[in-house]
Amino acid sequence: MEENIAKHESAMVFLVKFVHLVILKEKNQLEQKKHKMKILGIGNAIVDVICKVDEEFIDQNNLTKGTMKLIFDDKEFQSMLSSLKIEKTISGGSVANSIVGLSQLGNKVGFIGKVSDDELGNKYEEGLKSENVEYFYSKKKEELPTGTCLILVTPDSERTMYTFLGTAGKINENDVNGEVVKQAEIIFLEGYLWDEGEPKRAFEKAINGANKVAMTLSDQFCVDRHKPHFLELVKNKLDITFANEQEMMSLIDAKNFDEVIDFGKSLKKLIVITLGSKGAISIFGDEINEIGVDNNLNIKDLTGAGDLFASGYLHGFINKMSPAECLNKGKEMSSKVIQQIGARL
Repeated sequence: MEENIAKHESAMVFLVKFVHLVILKEKNQLEQKKHKMKILGIGNAIVDVICKVDEEFIDQNNLTKGTMKLIFDDKEFQSMLSSLKIEKTISGGSVANSIVGLSQLGNKVGFIGKVSDDELGNKYEEGLKSENVEYFYSKKKEELPTGTCLILVTPDSERTMYTFLGTAGKINENDVNGEVVKQAEIIFLEGYLWDEGEPKRAFEKAINGANKVAMTLSDQFCVDRHKPHFLELVKNKLDITFANEQEMMSLIDAKNFDEVIDFGKSLKKLIVITLGSKGAISIFGDEINEIGVDNNLNIKDLTGAGDLFASGYLHGFINKMSPAECLNKGKEMSSKVIQQIGARL
């Protein structure tokens, strides 16, 4: 009798321990899921230098308003910079801006982008860490300095960019941590990063190792320069494409926006398009959602409008919101940032 009782007590102890281990395992899995990285951004690590200019300045320097011009000569870049009055200097880069916005919305995020171990590189890293963005790059002294972008804001609040990529444009596949890519639910890439050679291989490594891939086409300059490559990415590699109206029409050589909608429907992948003063639209197969803009905003600078729209939309997407709610969150973030100077809240 006593032997049976002992066996019964032993079985109960084993059962209690087993249940405890199961509960502990489930708790750990929940914690891991809770702390799993939502989105990893990979893009150009650029320090933004914001300057106010007039329309004449844009014309005199043969710039196309609202687009980006790449400069490959540091002396030419410094010459332009020396003629300007600086309003603000902040850590920037298109996807980095979006990632910071996502962090501000409470998401666990990270970023990969190449800087040099110099004054601007140190400031760049500090800027990300101060926003609770995990920075997955070990900087060292590079041949080229940290990249810089002059953001030239005209009186109509439109921005024109004059960019010296510096070492940001030398990112290679060794700079992309494959394990970190696998851990992220979504990686978010920018068209600015794409270029032949090492940047392209880094881009492809990230895409091939990712769970889901989102990308912003970035700029019509990028689309026109890399059209066949970008079209291939949109059709066959990306899960989510962000673009503005001009970029999307240029990508498919559309004569009107109806052709863009038809393209989006046939693609059966998520395309999110900002339409300036007309709002934004998302297309996924036959499911189309649209949203207008807020009126009576005190617009000061359109620099971060698209970047922060992507933040809001991706926040909604990763947190299982409806397409309409995702668009609304994008509009909310975009409306906030354009009422201040700079691309970050």
